[in-house]
Amino acid sequence: MAVKIEKKIKGYSVVTPEDKAKEAARSAPAAVPAAEPLPTADVIQMHERIERPDVLVGSTYKIKSPLFEHALYVTINDIVLNAGTEHELRRPFEIFINSKNMDHFQWIVALTRIMSAVFRKGGDVTFLVDEMKAVFDPKGGYWKPGGVYMPSLVAELGTIVEDHLKSIGLLHDPEMSEAQRALIAEKRAAYEARSKKNTDVSGAPAGDLFPEPKVAEAPRTEDVEVTGEGASFPPSATMCHKCSTKAVVIMDGCATCLNCGYSKCG
Repeated sequence: MAVKIEKKIKGYSVVTPEDKAKEAARSAPAAVPAAEPLPTADVIQMHERIERPDVLVGSTYKIKSPLFEHALYVTINDIVLNAGTEHELRRPFEIFINSKNMDHFQWIVALTRIMSAVFRKGGDVTFLVDEMKAVFDPKGGYWKPGGVYMPSLVAELGTIVEDHLKSIGLLHDPEMSEAQRALIAEKRAAYEARSKKNTDVSGAPAGDLFPEPKVAEAPRTEDVEVTGEGASFPPSATMCHKCSTKAVVIMDGCATCLNCGYSKCG
């Protein structure tokens, strides 16, 4: 069909199929709605900008060291983050040490302020335990009731911090396997049987025809033979370098710990 052009032609262009498709896409409404943003959980982590609440929960521990006349009382307060949610966390916030003994007041205050600052900084604060337990007193350490050796007062403070971090779930004590428990029980039974065999009813070594009367010796304070689990160890036992407990005896020519099962012979 012929089309008559009555107006003057000022210019022209060729319309391609691609141009028609672009024009149709511009005029068509958006068919797919915009995706909604996914909800995010507002979990609060420990950091130094968290303000101290009016009330904190905590625990107080007592240290009775032979180095001091008066006991030390260590208080560790915790802050509860995200309370009432599945992300609830309990983290140490501050530490205080109180005592009637004021001889070491300066370094005790300095130590507690530094430790509190590390707690409020957040992150992994468990490294404090290893650092403090590695401090040795040049004058020598002391024995705690139960035969546990403490190389220094700072090391015992580290032990208290370790126990507290375990109680709030920041540290986990590796449980002893059933095989290791059975091995320790077997070693203890063998040692007790050997001791009973080498001593007759009168208390003299077997084969002694003229036993001399023996005077019962009073137990020394460092020979208190009760640990946290109620286990007892021979007074002649020596210290184990792995668990720092006086529980190492010689069995079959090998030093064996009756508390943790450590043996130099493997």
